[in-house]
Amino acid sequence: MKNIYESPLNSRYSSREMKEIFSPDMKFKTWRKLWIILAETEKELGLNITDEQIEELKAHAEDINYDVAEAREKVCRHDVMSHVYAYGKQCPKAEAIIHLGATSCYVGDNTDVIVMTEAMKLIRKMVVSVIAKLGDFALKYKDLPTLGFTHFQPAQLTTVGKRACLWAQDLLMDLEQIDFFLDNVKLLGCKGTTGTQASFMELFGNDEEKVKALDNAIAEKLGFKAVFPVSGQTYSRKLDSQAANVLSGIAQSATKFANDVRLLAHLKEVEEPFEKGQIGSSAMAYKRNPMRCERITGLSRYIMSAALNPALTASAQWLERTLDDSSNKRIAIPEMFLACDAVLGIYLNVAGGLVVYPKVIEKRIMSELPFMATENIMMDEVKYRGGNRQELHERIRALSMEAAAVVKQEGGDNDLIDRIVKDPLFKCSEEDIRKTLDPKNFIGRAPGQVVEFIENHVKPVLEENKADLLGNVELSV
Repeated sequence: MKNIYESPLNSRYSSREMKEIFSPDMKFKTWRKLWIILAETEKELGLNITDEQIEELKAHAEDINYDVAEAREKVCRHDVMSHVYAYGKQCPKAEAIIHLGATSCYVGDNTDVIVMTEAMKLIRKMVVSVIAKLGDFALKYKDLPTLGFTHFQPAQLTTVGKRACLWAQDLLMDLEQIDFFLDNVKLLGCKGTTGTQASFMELFGNDEEKVKALDNAIAEKLGFKAVFPVSGQTYSRKLDSQAANVLSGIAQSATKFANDVRLLAHLKEVEEPFEKGQIGSSAMAYKRNPMRCERITGLSRYIMSAALNPALTASAQWLERTLDDSSNKRIAIPEMFLACDAVLGIYLNVAGGLVVYPKVIEKRIMSELPFMATENIMMDEVKYRGGNRQELHERIRALSMEAAAVVKQEGGDNDLIDRIVKDPLFKCSEEDIRKTLDPKNFIGRAPGQVVEFIENHVKPVLEENKADLLGNVELSV
């Protein structure tokens, strides 16, 4: 409806896959899955629950009667009990054993962990896919010299491909954090109202082994390695903060990439994709604004700032639990994942369609290279032509200042090489200097570094995850 606010992350930016993971359907179907697993496991451990009751629960695992749950919640003001009630209406034989011994956090918290885990798996696929695009780009341009910048001031040369390796390396570091999270994530399990499992001890006649077996079986049946060994009523909210930190790290990497492309677009060396009918500015028809990379930086800024929310929530959980976490995490966690999904979708689109302008890059190199090459020229004069290092150094310093004045004060071209050739102190020919000025003489090990980085660090990751690689992403706007 156009007269009601809708989050732009939902309407404009995020993928359908991520929105489905955080959908009400995913949430409430997972609740029912958890209730079925609870009943099954309690039966296996000896409670008086029948196969008929479990089959009835399974028969209605997917067809949630939302209207009944919504009407009930208006009366009882409790979302979990509203859905217990609605499920019971569909499963009259099993009504008495739904949610047996559990507290609301059994379904609420375990579902939150499951949803976060599925969302992180999707984020992982996208990160690996962006790394693949950057790897292809790096290899393609591994030998193309470009002016390096420190402090956004001209520095030694690098290559376009080597620069892309810096972007990919940041994402490989993020991938390590994703994998650490996924390898260590735990379910809450069945812990009861204060984490003591007292209700389950009552159900199982104080048989601690059965209570522990119930707890562990829930994790195993849902594909998790473990449950939290101890808890209050909820799982530790540090888990949410850890997930947020992973997403913040990805946002930091994406912003570095996007800002670099924005700077290079200003220099007209590299541009993001630009469609034939795309409008860069409503007023200036000639403009090709880097709007995709700007969107990456804008959404990433939101993610980095939003990561503070789960940190503050984790620090403010009183004793065995408080409820100021619920309203906050309902917004913070889904929105961060949706935003990160959007960032990576744009990143994938841009990385797969970067446009490089070698002639512009070469022109900029040649405007600065004469200054950088003076050390080589001076050394050649001493080594091959018997020059005096101190005299040559002083003369080059004076000629460099004259050439710099032409560039900065008169707006002219860098004519340092012409000045050196004409100076009688130097015995080299213009041809000698031109050979020295080949940009490939100034890129060091950059091409080899690219090949080694791709072979040793990128390819193993891509080979291991080739089934998860995504294609190009079409942006909705």
